[in-house]
Amino acid sequence: MQRSGKVARAATVLTMGVLMASGSGAMQGQTAGAEFGPSNPFYAASTLPFQAPPFDKIHDGDYQPAIEAGMVEQRREIAAIANDPAAPTFANTIVAMERSGQLLNRVSQVFGAVTQANTNDTLQKVQEIEAPKLAAHQDAIYLDSKLFARVAKLYQERATLGLDAESLHMLEWEYQQFVKAGANLSDADKAKLKQLNEEESVLSTAFTNKLLAATKAAAYSTKDKSALAGLSEAQIAAAALAAKERKQDGYVMPLQNTTQQPDLAELTDRATRQAVFEEAWTRAERGGENDTRPTIARLAQVRAEKAKLLGYPNYAAWALQDQMAKTPEAALHFMDALVPAATAKAQNEAKDIEALIAQQNGGFALKPWDWNFYSEQVRKARYDLDAAEVKPYFELNRVLEDGVFYAAHQLYGISFKERKDIPVYHADVRVFEVFDANNKPLALVYFDYFKRDNKDGGAWMSNFVGQSKLLGTLPVIYNVANFAKPAPGEPALIGFDDVVTMFHEFGHGLHGIFADTTYPSLSGTSVPRDFVEFPSQFNEHWATYPEVFNHFARHYKTGAPMPAELAAKIQKAATFNQGYKTTELLAAAELDMQWHMLGADAPSQDVDRFERAALERTKLALDAVPPRYRSSYFLHIWANGYAAGYYAYLWSEMLDDDAFQWFEDHGGLTRENGDRFRRMVLSRGNTEDLEKMYAAWLGAEPNTKPMLRDRGLVADSVAK
Repeated sequence: MQRSGKVARAATVLTMGVLMASGSGAMQGQTAGAEFGPSNPFYAASTLPFQAPPFDKIHDGDYQPAIEAGMVEQRREIAAIANDPAAPTFANTIVAMERSGQLLNRVSQVFGAVTQANTNDTLQKVQEIEAPKLAAHQDAIYLDSKLFARVAKLYQERATLGLDAESLHMLEWEYQQFVKAGANLSDADKAKLKQLNEEESVLSTAFTNKLLAATKAAAYSTKDKSALAGLSEAQIAAAALAAKERKQDGYVMPLQNTTQQPDLAELTDRATRQAVFEEAWTRAERGGENDTRPTIARLAQVRAEKAKLLGYPNYAAWALQDQMAKTPEAALHFMDALVPAATAKAQNEAKDIEALIAQQNGGFALKPWDWNFYSEQVRKARYDLDAAEVKPYFELNRVLEDGVFYAAHQLYGISFKERKDIPVYHADVRVFEVFDANNKPLALVYFDYFKRDNKDGGAWMSNFVGQSKLLGTLPVIYNVANFAKPAPGEPALIGFDDVVTMFHEFGHGLHGIFADTTYPSLSGTSVPRDFVEFPSQFNEHWATYPEVFNHFARHYKTGAPMPAELAAKIQKAATFNQGYKTTELLAAAELDMQWHMLGADAPSQDVDRFERAALERTKLALDAVPPRYRSSYFLHIWANGYAAGYYAYLWSEMLDDDAFQWFEDHGGLTRENGDRFRRMVLSRGNTEDLEKMYAAWLGAEPNTKPMLRDRGLVADSVAK
């Protein structure tokens, strides 16, 4: 997942779940009106390499006064632009706006990162106070009629301005963002929109904070070690450590963000599996202050009301206007076409599991908490592949340095050096400097891989500092994940899915590292949702590419490479269980779209009833295959910027599978191929039409055949 912390021209962490919260309250040890001056670490750009955040000097009390001062400063900068008596020019309007808000951007990018990965009560209170203020701040810019008049005049005269291609695209993008934000509305409708935007910001952060608390509270706990039968001693030790950290007796298994939980593949006690699953399934549906259903019911209404005010039939239609898909109907057509093949394969997989249960005299119907446990047995029988057998070959640090870094070096010539002199926000975080093939410094990248109770679920990438030639900045990137932390002294052995996650998030990282644009708003991963996952998912392919795989898949004790027979089994099993995986992903994506195609006249929804009806309507209501995310814990769409956009993972997969086919057809893992991809795609950000960019690089329009083949939804011969 890619998360943006950028707030240049307030453009905006508000939609990304970084600065959204509910309620109000005073920050511990810091009042909203606290003095902001040179002693605040955000007062000026950091003097550390790459302007990296000075975490050794940043305290919880520094964020709020810097955010407040940043808004004041940017409002002053924007007012000067809007009221400039000189006729509007590209330099005194568009470039000036791109230069504005540097203090606010500086603090917001760091605050957004820390509140997602290492939050606490104090920081959450700051979110509660600042979220509606930041929503109002964004509206004050985009709904400023004088400012928009200048932008509109330039847009109308764009053919006569003699702009280079990137500057022209910047102007066109800027105009589109103003119109999308409501700049053409009447003053009365602007006032209504401001109220809705503030309410949305409050609701989104309410959802985030409720979900974080609910997920922590729903962790499975037991004092009975026998309930954990099937787990390794290392996993049991980690569960004991998690309990100790919570000051509990026994064992605790924290939940990950998805419906299914990794340990369900190994737990042999069916009652434990059911208990773990139900803790995950109902985590945010237990009544009380952490039940998210009332929040999302209202959030869906607010978004529908916004869309109507802006002239659209529903929120999805408004949100997709600047995406590759363009309309929700196009996204639905794309997804609906995948449903029959995906569900048919899932149903066939279910039959295999049911046959195994019957063979073992199980005497029970297949349930979601059984799927991973028995599908793992089917995989063992069919491919002689045991997940526990491969983990010793995937030690986290070796995967990072000999896998993720190695592939990047082979493709792009870049190299990495760990920097232990750069301060971090948590002891688990590691920092590396990235050098280009000519040894020129390119970027810093931070890795924060282990799960914590005060960290959002899932995995993501974003920037502490964005690249911009205009501002003279180089990228400072971070990757965050939620892998199980080993007990002290034990190696961090991860599953193959986690290996793929590391490659995925670093694919986002490469999109940021290679950014080479003038304007910060168009840089790196500042692209539409249904394109941003393309570089990340493309990078996943190198995890199984033989040259790369053989370089990192080595036994953590002996250093011996994974036996060829075992590696071959992983390759052969690549399409195993893809019916389930595709169906759970489709169910979540369709659920997202159904929520965001509600009209403003729709009544407040009963969340559970709406969810059931939506899945039935889209032919995805399979009892044994629940959606990857239930509405009540679907963080992507309610707080992290993927509203009406979760389809992007599948849409981008069409792009990335077709792209990898191009690489294979042109020699695979070569510097020539990598440099061409970097030059034509990864470095370009959002500086040109993305459909044309992709087609120019590929030499053709994308098609779904490689994706269907790679997911095993059609025969290999059909896909070619």
